[in-house]
Amino acid sequence: METRLSIPRVDTHFHIFEASKAMVGARYVPAYTASLDRWRSLAGHEGITHGVLVQPSFLGTDNQQMLNALAAHRGCLLGIAVVEPTISLQAMRQMQRMGVRGIRLNLVGHDHRVDEWIQNTSFWDRMTVLDWHLQIHTDPGRLPDVLPQIPKGIRVVIDHMAKPLRATSSDPTLKLLSRLGADRVMVKLSGAYRQAGLDAEKLTQVLLGELGPTALMWGSDWPCTNHEDCADYSQLRKNLDQWVGAAWVEQILSLNPMRLYWGTQDITP
Repeated sequence: METRLSIPRVDTHFHIFEASKAMVGARYVPAYTASLDRWRSLAGHEGITHGVLVQPSFLGTDNQQMLNALAAHRGCLLGIAVVEPTISLQAMRQMQRMGVRGIRLNLVGHDHRVDEWIQNTSFWDRMTVLDWHLQIHTDPGRLPDVLPQIPKGIRVVIDHMAKPLRATSSDPTLKLLSRLGADRVMVKLSGAYRQAGLDAEKLTQVLLGELGPTALMWGSDWPCTNHEDCADYSQLRKNLDQWVGAAWVEQILSLNPMRLYWGTQDITP
């Protein structure tokens, strides 16, 4: 990963894993390996200097491969883990020292109630102590069922363009995001191929209008599991330019993720 003095550019959503490795009962088991070296090569070619590793749901709470990658690339990689709500503060602190900055709830294909998490009030206290955020992935149109369940003091990052049912400001998902605002939620411009046919550029423009550019970040979603035919990293990066235009690329690709994940306000070399 490039370390020269330059404006950092961040891929806020990618995965690494080994072929045929998955937790028991996983609905998806990869037949191929997605290595960190391969991501670094592809990302570096596109000028990406930093990355946020997201624990794949099919690996469950075994975050070790991600943690090993973070340990080997301190400074330019951070991570989002998958954990149980009973995880201890000590274990979370250890993860934080290794570069974890939040946890992910992937509710796709599941009941979108999160009672197990909500009832464990001490978990949210631990999240607050560490200043971690919650990353959420839902089925299309289900975000309004989930966000009201999350304690108000928890900052939330929404995967894959929030997956509304319509790319209009009247859609319930987009109305909810507009009401909550950029102080509470951020949305990743990623996974355009997971939008059930919605026009990604139009949806991005609605998100810009409802939330503003300070609430958006870009992610490749590489290697695009279950959509591997879309895993052209160069095109994934170019999509952002097409969706937002030159005016907001630096804000979305650099300023916003560096502020959220690295706590950096000034990205001037």
